[in-house]
Amino acid sequence: MLKDKKIGLISLGCDKNRVDSERALSLIKERAILTNDLESANVVIINSCAFLESARKEAIDTVFEVNELRTKNLEKIVLTGCLPQKYINELFEELIEVDVFMGFLDYDLLFDALELAYKDKRVNFVAKNQKVLIKNRVLTTPCHYSYLKIADGCNNKCTYCLIPKIRGRYVSTDIESLISEAKSLGDLNELILVAQDVTRYGEDLYGSRQIVKLIKELTKLDNIKSIRLLYCYPDAISSELISEIKNNPKVLKYIDIPLQHSENAVLKRMNRRGSREEYLELIKTLKTEIPEIAIRTTFITGFPGETEKDFKGLISFIKKAQFLCAGFFAYSREEDTPAYKLPNQIDEEVKQERARKLYEVQRKISKKLLKKWVGKTISVTCDGIDYDKQYFYGRPYFFAPDIDGKVYITYEDGAICEGETYLVKITGSNEYDLYGSVQDELT
Repeated sequence: MLKDKKIGLISLGCDKNRVDSERALSLIKERAILTNDLESANVVIINSCAFLESARKEAIDTVFEVNELRTKNLEKIVLTGCLPQKYINELFEELIEVDVFMGFLDYDLLFDALELAYKDKRVNFVAKNQKVLIKNRVLTTPCHYSYLKIADGCNNKCTYCLIPKIRGRYVSTDIESLISEAKSLGDLNELILVAQDVTRYGEDLYGSRQIVKLIKELTKLDNIKSIRLLYCYPDAISSELISEIKNNPKVLKYIDIPLQHSENAVLKRMNRRGSREEYLELIKTLKTEIPEIAIRTTFITGFPGETEKDFKGLISFIKKAQFLCAGFFAYSREEDTPAYKLPNQIDEEVKQERARKLYEVQRKISKKLLKKWVGKTISVTCDGIDYDKQYFYGRPYFFAPDIDGKVYITYEDGAICEGETYLVKITGSNEYDLYGSVQDELT
């Protein structure tokens, strides 16, 4: 019965969720009809995030929006991922628009759940599986780059974070499986390694961190042109890892380090390892060892007890560190986290105003750093076309997809191809992006 059904999928949240969605799509492709047109879909799967209140609201709003398609071809809604994994007890009775609930490990059981749902039953299959069994993926990124999720869960007990309560303890995927998966992704200009904490890869499986060994094995693959590292926790960035980034020509000179704050008292309440002094020393070491390194980070402001002095200290830290790219978030008070019960909670308006000020500081830094590229010729891989701006766009090594800026490109000789790499002369810049024209195509 289900083989004739059209099934669509909406993936919300992070790139780690995207990998889960791509595995689900591979299963659907084998047993039903995949569709990108939600209005024609008989079943819509919503893969949700639950990290923050705003993410939970987005997921539930998406359920309501999709439910309106029942006037067309929609028959069943499936809600999967982090939201039902954490909140199934509240959701099953209240969110009656959903026919099937599944957790982030339960995709193998999708068609069993749908069979029951088509017998007019609402189905709760959350936590029916214990591990991911689907190995294949249907890529949803442009064909020239992809994400490789090397681990799931987290052992870092940050007091503001729900991830350990949702995803559980840190679980690495073995090197052999990751190599096999990377081979299956086809020819890639860029393989992006992701996990809640990339730097702790292998601790649970091998008794020690094996991220450098994994990188070395992945760079042996002929189908992988370059590797990008996201989500490297500062206390676990070893001299060995820095050396690998520096000396391995396939590793992009880019690193994402989620610092979250700079002031020691705030870091202690967050249960973050490290200190302001250690963070500055790490940044100095990275820039000294790898002068061309691009460092990205994220910060939380308005954490309980963050004083005006702490906030000014964070501003001074950002000015001193000179990050090329940074994201800022107002602290979100989440029940079932230790920080929820901390005293001296800060008003929402104050939190939002502090986040706005941090963005203002960072915009000036980014504008100054990006302006240095004007007049230079750099290597840029085309990611696509921005039809609104009427530009091709792409990324150099110092921009990651979706979270960083773009290079908007013109080409006098006509069209350029997605996935191809070009020498681009940079002619302009702003706070986020660069502008340039193609000088030559690289092979």
